[in-house]
Amino acid sequence: MDCRYKYERPALAINCVIFGFDGVKLKILLIKRGIEPFKNQWALPGGFVNVNETIDEAAQRELKEETGVDHVFMEQLYTFGSIDRDPRERVVSVAYFALVRISDYKLIAGSDASNAQWFTMNSIPSLAFDHSVILEMAINRIKGKIRYQPIGFELLDDKFTIPQLQAIYESILERKIDRRNFYNKIKKTGLLIFLDEKQQKAAHRAATLVTFDKDKYLKLKEQGYAFEI
Repeated sequence: MDCRYKYERPALAINCVIFGFDGVKLKILLIKRGIEPFKNQWALPGGFVNVNETIDEAAQRELKEETGVDHVFMEQLYTFGSIDRDPRERVVSVAYFALVRISDYKLIAGSDASNAQWFTMNSIPSLAFDHSVILEMAINRIKGKIRYQPIGFELLDDKFTIPQLQAIYESILERKIDRRNFYNKIKKTGLLIFLDEKQQKAAHRAATLVTFDKDKYLKLKEQGYAFEI
């Protein structure tokens, strides 16, 4: 008995929005396409899902193949299914986003990408397909999440300064924040451990290093604690 599906079906793809922090500014990881369509245009990393893998596995594989970035925790963002989003055929794409420390990864363009590069938020070039729409949604998502989840700590080293943390919030929210007000709010959470160490090679007065108490946060979260900055 032939059980094959006889109707046309859309192809399934994934796209990855990777946010990175270089210590000063928030950046976006883009690849330059090495093949048509949109050859030599910048785009989000991604590709088609193979029949023998999950969409999560496809996201990790495509990211590694096109940029060299591996072992990144990614969260699903949204599913994009406009009929004309890909000139080749009907393609539905599941988008993911992640936040990483840029210093942890060395970019290596591969697969169908001719280049991989970090871009600041205000220098994003014209993107292929509907990737500008995907990126805009991802930016809006992290702008919301950073207010009620401690995702900013994912972009920092284990030991960091409060001014560095404030720089992340300012980069993501795209606005200046009062220094004293931010310090009081972040200290009030009780989730920072102040260390008996100072920032090394500081240009001015060395700031005290702190670390994020993730275990305490997870325990408080189980009790209904609501993180808010």
